[in-house]
Amino acid sequence: MSKIAIVTDSNSGITQEEAKKIGIAVLPMPFNINEDTFLEDINLTQEQFYEKLTEGAEISTSQPSLESVTKLWDGLLKEYDQIVHIPMSSGLSGSCQTAMMLAQDYEGKVFVVNNQRISVTQRQSALDAITLAEQGKSGEEIKKILEDTKFDSSIYITLDTLKYLKKGGRITPAAAALGTLLKIKPVLQIQGEKLDAFSKARTMKQAKSTMINAIKSDIATRFCPEGGCEGMKLQIAYTKNKEAALEFKTEVEKEFPGLPIHMDPLSLSVSCHIGPGALALACTKDII
Repeated sequence: MSKIAIVTDSNSGITQEEAKKIGIAVLPMPFNINEDTFLEDINLTQEQFYEKLTEGAEISTSQPSLESVTKLWDGLLKEYDQIVHIPMSSGLSGSCQTAMMLAQDYEGKVFVVNNQRISVTQRQSALDAITLAEQGKSGEEIKKILEDTKFDSSIYITLDTLKYLKKGGRITPAAAALGTLLKIKPVLQIQGEKLDAFSKARTMKQAKSTMINAIKSDIATRFCPEGGCEGMKLQIAYTKNKEAALEFKTEVEKEFPGLPIHMDPLSLSVSCHIGPGALALACTKDII
């Protein structure tokens, strides 16, 4: 049986400390802040990121360098036979395509998974990969299973402010101004490919209800159409405001009794486009 190493990136929300405990490798994502480069969870903490964001710093994301990827792989292949690499969604970054290109030089030893997830759902993919490897699956088999089930997840996100969507050019200044005036709380979705509009709410309470109902609908119509939802996991993600996330978690637990709920800060790659105060609700279907 081959010895399989699991690799993901920091968009999964898995910290370097947690990665050591569960036995995987996490590639830190680079951020350019006022022309300086930082690595997530290496020399850029969540607190430092939001401090710089709210100060109005120019923040952009970039791909991990080719050298950082191959150096990590080369080191792991001294101990492991194969690598399963799970980057963030190819619809949100070019890092997946870059990794696939690099893997061509590794003669079937590196399998890059394009299962189009990010944040808490990407984290679940990494955990699933660990379990599959422990069950004796090969790198090729793990890649196929994760890609075959890539759309068995949903993420809905509501924002506290439209400022950062406007800054990133994702909505027009006029739309942002109107939304701010009307106190609109947009609800966005990630269904694999990209961050997209889903609905609009007038209050945070209404936005949270919209997300809960959307997840209920996905479970009933997409993931468990024959009834029952025991094979589902729920995830909550947030930007900066952990207290609001804990309050939301209590609400979600009442609506989905018995389902496990994991909570993490939202990926900084998404956070830089939506700002602090956002809440997200996600679900993933068990594949094991």
